[in-house]
Amino acid sequence: MKSTFSIFCIFFLLTIYTLDAQPLPAYQLFNARGKKISYHRVIKKSLAGEIVLFGEEHNNPIAHWLQLNLTQDCGEIKPLVLGAEMFERDNQDELEAYLNGSISAKQLDSTARLWPNYKTDYAPLVNYAKKKSYPFIGTNIPRRFASLVARRGFEVLDSLPEIEKTWIAPLPVLYNADLPGYKNMLTMMAGHGGPNLPKAQAIKDATMAHFILQHLNPASLFIHYHGTYHSENYEGILWYLKQQKPNLRYLTIATVSQENISKLDKTNLGKADVIICVDENMTKTY
Repeated sequence: MKSTFSIFCIFFLLTIYTLDAQPLPAYQLFNARGKKISYHRVIKKSLAGEIVLFGEEHNNPIAHWLQLNLTQDCGEIKPLVLGAEMFERDNQDELEAYLNGSISAKQLDSTARLWPNYKTDYAPLVNYAKKKSYPFIGTNIPRRFASLVARRGFEVLDSLPEIEKTWIAPLPVLYNADLPGYKNMLTMMAGHGGPNLPKAQAIKDATMAHFILQHLNPASLFIHYHGTYHSENYEGILWYLKQQKPNLRYLTIATVSQENISKLDKTNLGKADVIICVDENMTKTY
């Protein structure tokens, strides 16, 4: 009897130890073909190009953590230029004033249209740029102009004052309505919003690409942060970049969530050069 009890206890303890020792990974990195790759490999590939297009899920803490780590690791090896969708062009002066110490973080918060999750998710990137004296470029069109395009099309931009036109891509804006990403927007919205809805996305993509190109520096690596849909499947921002710079050397990163992160789902294959696959149970930043 004692022997049976002893065997049970040993089995129970081994089971607990085994369960306790099971790894619980939060994410896995894959290449476009679905092969697992290392973080070191991602850094190496990032430094080999002119730009990294880092697509995030805006409320995904793993994506934000990797953004900061990748930025810091690359920045210790090569000078950087940083840029983000989260800053609109008409707030560039306020952003630069903070970077050069003319205003405080509190003043930046009160004068610029910062995203609700700025303090947790983007302030670390801005503060790193400030510490290293790296440029940080707000690349996005003012949101109110994108909203106008969503309602009335590109033509509404023609009537903007000349100073406000400097905050957007040069007009007229090149647009390919047949790009799968723009066509899928109409499908996902079941036709709501009409044909101008993807145009609003396109004017964001075109504007971000325009200001990225303005600040590309052969001696530096440009890292750009944006929602993953803006560069998935090598479209969006990248499509506009390549219209003007076909030989651009780039690395795209996409963020996806899956129930099982040990293997990349077929639907996520080919979305980017590097795909961050995050456990869908991961907590959100908002």
